[in-house]
Amino acid sequence: MSSTEGPDVPAQAAPSGQAPQTVQTDATPNTGAQTHPAPTDNTTTTQETPSSKGDTTDASAAPPMSKNALKRLRKAQEWEDGKDDRRKRRKEKRQTRRERQREERATLIAQGVDPKSLAPAPRPPSTLVPVALIVDCDFEQYMTDKERVSLSSQVTRCYADNRAARYRSHLWLAGWGGALERRFNDVLGRQQDHWKGVGFAPGDFLACADLAREKMRSQQAGGGGSASGTGTGGGAGGEMIPSLQRSVDEPVSWDVAEREPFPLPGPAPPLDPRHRDVVYLTSESPYTLQRLEPHTSYVIGGLVDKNREKGLCYRRARERGIRTARLPIGDFMVLKSRQILATNHVVEIMLKWLECEDWGEAFMAVIPKRKGGKLIGDEGGDEGDDGAAGEGGDSELVEDEDADEDDEDQGAGDEAAKPREVASTTDVAVEQELEATQETQ
Repeated sequence: MSSTEGPDVPAQAAPSGQAPQTVQTDATPNTGAQTHPAPTDNTTTTQETPSSKGDTTDASAAPPMSKNALKRLRKAQEWEDGKDDRRKRRKEKRQTRRERQREERATLIAQGVDPKSLAPAPRPPSTLVPVALIVDCDFEQYMTDKERVSLSSQVTRCYADNRAARYRSHLWLAGWGGALERRFNDVLGRQQDHWKGVGFAPGDFLACADLAREKMRSQQAGGGGSASGTGTGGGAGGEMIPSLQRSVDEPVSWDVAEREPFPLPGPAPPLDPRHRDVVYLTSESPYTLQRLEPHTSYVIGGLVDKNREKGLCYRRARERGIRTARLPIGDFMVLKSRQILATNHVVEIMLKWLECEDWGEAFMAVIPKRKGGKLIGDEGGDEGDDGAAGEGGDSELVEDEDADEDDEDQGAGDEAAKPREVASTTDVAVEQELEATQETQ
């Protein structure tokens, strides 16, 4: 027994020292066979331990997705899978509409109607004017993915409205880049490459205003839009139309509200003399916009945030020493709902004023009917609440309807981005522009 116990003791101590190994060489084969697997098992154990730790690290680095995240991912995949089917349905819808129009035309001609009277009225030529409308898109961090989709639709409408307007402006997109640019490049098929008369500036709204100033003062017409901020033609930067000429001949007043709509602490910094020709439209401004002035850049905040970030555009403009103004909605209209407009509505209102030189007419033509707007004095309309209208162009630019949250990925954006109840004279021309762009894709 003592001889068998002797080898057992060194066998247990073998992994810790060299001396017991000499004793193991004299041991019986069975004892040696029992002692050799021990280091092998230990080695296997030490090899498995790091892999298990690695699995733990990977699991902690990639936590499981929530139910809402999985639901959003599944919806996004379903939307992507249905792209071809939606495109096919849109094409069939256009074909059906055109066939119906041809049948109606043939019926009228059979009844004796002169075919010339059925031809659509020619669209009046569009005239470029020395006014720049800048959409400040540098608010990506304040918006959700859904709101960025809505903004892309509104930007598309801005382009279509500007191109179809009787007097078109120098349209610019400041802060171009990030998720908005990726959406246009990937989902919308780089449709902006075919746009004419639009400047894309990656810098802030002041850098974009510098580019717009140079363009309006240039003596040579430029080509199509590009990422470097090129605009469209219209020699000498645009034509001085009567409405703008009257702004030069008659002094433009800047009415200030008795009570500041959005008071900020501390005195207002002095205006930057280098950017006296820049006006940031925001409902928090104490000044009311009376007329549009030539060779001036009007900045519209491209922010869709459901009224979360109050005063954001006003603070941004004030800190940079930039003039601010609000549209005089409360001076002309009474609305039953909140006085917040989408970015494209503000652009269209500005373009309409250039044509009719009347704020009331411009508001009635553009503001959606669902807001129940009435001109002051019509049908017993009451005065607005101190005129502090929260119009579009302020820091809470939103699209009231959620119809465009499922924005279509066609060539020129979703036609539903603009409500059908908007009484605009440019609706037909805008739809034709959108369809023409779609068919080129």
